[in-house]
Amino acid sequence: MLSKNPHSLPREDYHGARKRLFIGLITGTSVGLCLLLLVGWVVPYIGLGNIHPWVPHVTGALLVLCILCIAWASLGLVLHIYTGRPMLGTERIRGLTIKIFLPLMELLGRVMGVGREEVRHSFIKVNNELVRSRGGRYTPDELLILVPHCLQSSRCEIRLTYDMNHCKRCGKCPIRDLLALRDRYGVSLAIATGGTIARRIVVQTRPKLIIAVACERDLASGIQDTHPIPVYGVLNERPNGPCLDTLVPMQRLEAALRHFLRDDPVSAGGAPDESRRGRDAAAAFGKAQGPECRVTQGSSQRRGSDG
Repeated sequence: MLSKNPHSLPREDYHGARKRLFIGLITGTSVGLCLLLLVGWVVPYIGLGNIHPWVPHVTGALLVLCILCIAWASLGLVLHIYTGRPMLGTERIRGLTIKIFLPLMELLGRVMGVGREEVRHSFIKVNNELVRSRGGRYTPDELLILVPHCLQSSRCEIRLTYDMNHCKRCGKCPIRDLLALRDRYGVSLAIATGGTIARRIVVQTRPKLIIAVACERDLASGIQDTHPIPVYGVLNERPNGPCLDTLVPMQRLEAALRHFLRDDPVSAGGAPDESRRGRDAAAAFGKAQGPECRVTQGSSQRRGSDG
């Protein structure tokens, strides 16, 4: 009997998205592709027989093989999502499967009245659960936190694209807290202005795991582009609309970081307040945030804006 994935994450962190949406869309897409292949073979079947008696049988065998591959890849991915364990040997082609299926799933979702953002939220949630189920633990030098440039205050005159250490840490944007997080845990932190810069950073740093902060569009494309390097996505907050003075859910980010680190420097010998903050973040990982967490975050953001 199959057991459910023990690494399920709260829907509240992904705008209420359910992984059943992803499972339903990938199943529907697979069935649609298989039917399309069958139609593509049945229609010209008579004409192919006029070329040579063996042609319909050869093309039919090839189409059956394609259908079996699609069914194997999609079924293996669905079982992996459900159980949290790689199934049917499809782990190595998971990235290729997602690259092929995700655009078709978005198209099918549009036909069914499901918005593209909702599909991407479900995809990011599923991806994060699969990354967690790998059970990997990493040293700080193997981890990269990648954030978008829209986190920096639009009123700031200092450009941080090439060196975040130029930041004055005034607290008017999340960069100060991100730098403090980097210094506390000793991980790499980089800011990217787009997909090309992000790929260049990944090539230069060669991380074994990326924790990326971005909107659902950039996270979805980034997860596909960086495969086989696992990417854990953290959705940013956009009180001012897309790409302008966005915010980071710091508690979820720190909780994810602590989950993937092999050794926890805060618990090992951090300051009391840092250790308590780290334990609070770890306790929130995998649980829905309550009103107190949201109030605390909002208060810290207001203090940052005032400072």
